[in-house]
Amino acid sequence: MKELIYLFKFWYHFLKTGLFKGLPASIRYGLPARKLKIIAITGTDGKTTSSTLLYQILKSAGKKVALLSTVAAYIGDEKIETGFHVTTPDAHDLQKIMNRMVGAGMDYLVLEFTSHGAYQNRLWGIKPLIAGVTNITHEHFDYHLNYSNYLEAKAMLLIKAKTVVLNEDDQSFSKLKKYLSSKNKVVSYNTALHLPKKIRDALEKKLPESYNQMNARLVITIADQLKLSTEQIAQGIEAFAGVEGRMDFIPNKRGFKVVVDFAHTPNALTEALEALKKYMRQEKLTGRLIAVYGCAGLRDYAKRPMMGQIGINLADLVVFTAEDPRTEDVWSIIRQMKEQLTNGHNRIISIANREQAIDFAINHLARRGDLVAFFGKGPEKSMAYGKIEYPWSEEAVIKQALNKKK
Repeated sequence: MKELIYLFKFWYHFLKTGLFKGLPASIRYGLPARKLKIIAITGTDGKTTSSTLLYQILKSAGKKVALLSTVAAYIGDEKIETGFHVTTPDAHDLQKIMNRMVGAGMDYLVLEFTSHGAYQNRLWGIKPLIAGVTNITHEHFDYHLNYSNYLEAKAMLLIKAKTVVLNEDDQSFSKLKKYLSSKNKVVSYNTALHLPKKIRDALEKKLPESYNQMNARLVITIADQLKLSTEQIAQGIEAFAGVEGRMDFIPNKRGFKVVVDFAHTPNALTEALEALKKYMRQEKLTGRLIAVYGCAGLRDYAKRPMMGQIGINLADLVVFTAEDPRTEDVWSIIRQMKEQLTNGHNRIISIANREQAIDFAINHLARRGDLVAFFGKGPEKSMAYGKIEYPWSEEAVIKQALNKKK
């Protein structure tokens, strides 16, 4: 029954979002997608960093390029306010903003897209020059029901691309290839991809984490397909300023490190915690790794026990708290995060109020030499309680807690 409803939703969105909204908007705005060289990037994790890095490389190479991602939208150097609260905009809004990009003389658009955006036909009329995949792991099963449907949704735009760049090391590689045809040129990348010294040096400086090294390999492979030189790619990486809310270190004089990161999937949380453990070893931090995070309400219930287990496996202390609970009870979500744990209960602290959890972690748990990491919210500007989005800034709340005592 659930599969039938899922299939019905596709055709509902095909008509409502695609045919009745995307098509008229595309015609109204002069078929803007045909006037841009669109590079589309997707994946469970890493797509925002990858999209932003590619945008920076193209911009540094002197290309007229726009970016549309979860965190920001740029037309050339100008950051624009879209008002979007989703990664992939509404079908009409997407056509409108692409028309604005064309009017500003842009040649390229780096477009971050999601499985929801593809499945709901918000990407009407878009046939990417190149489409790339970071990885496809456990996420959004609340909507797509299972991995196969999730994968298929991602593939809906990939099959329209002239060139598709896939991660050979990811479980999705062989499965995605089955959706592609002779019309798609397939290019792959992997951890063994040879990189010129200039690029290696730039990556070690700007993106040392192993998961970002893989994100960068996707971007470098795409840049190579666009015929950019080694010098242009290295220069773009050097100019990369990072992405807001991704491994952001918050300066303080308290003697411990504080990090904000957007990781909210099992894969991303694992990679982030492993990267921070490596960082602590390199920096000779002898304290504890403290992780503060939750799971979103009304989203992918199956991942909650996984998220709880990952924290216990990789962090020294964990604080479970709220992360957009929506209409669910926070304590119920936390119980589900803990329900399959067979050990480590003495290293868990549960505080439903996220602001209180942040304050407790900083002012009662953390001590000199520790690293405290806050996951799940990153750069987001609101927190969903009930059906209302309340203003929220993770960084502001952390800084407020840090300033309580010195």
